[in-house]
Amino acid sequence: MLINDQITADEVRLIGEDGAQLGVMSLASAQTIADQKDLDLVLMNGSSKPAVCKLMDYGKYKFDAIKKEKELRRNQKTIEVKEIQLSMTISDHDIAYRVTNAIKFLSDGNKVKVTLRMRGRQQAYAKTCVEVVKNFIAKLAGYGTCDKEPEVNGRNIIAVVNPQKQ
Repeated sequence: MLINDQITADEVRLIGEDGAQLGVMSLASAQTIADQKDLDLVLMNGSSKPAVCKLMDYGKYKFDAIKKEKELRRNQKTIEVKEIQLSMTISDHDIAYRVTNAIKFLSDGNKVKVTLRMRGRQQAYAKTCVEVVKNFIAKLAGYGTCDKEPEVNGRNIIAVVNPQKQ
């Protein structure tokens, strides 16, 4: 934003600090009014004819904008994607352990990426591997939902489970 002496327009439409229209005037008279009120003349829209300027305390405006941005960043929840890896020959106990971890991730609000890597001859039995992933996702039914079916992507079968909304 351009302020005070940086503004190059000949005529400006001046808006007061309370939002009231003060009219169209020359840049010099607008700057005089700003100096009398001990405020800054800030260019709000330079592309319009005449340019629109507002009287404000620019330092306070910048401070409030930075403070508001920090507040928004602090309140923002970042969603992470946690990965659970399976294999075609995984045992029941190992699946139960990974289901427990996936439930913990989903309850924390994170997405879970379920990956099954097929090795060697396992690639010939891709349908069996897809069933392993489907069974795993079925055990997460109360905690998350899978948007689309598990898909074969080269040697991997990948599915993403989204947390269920509270």
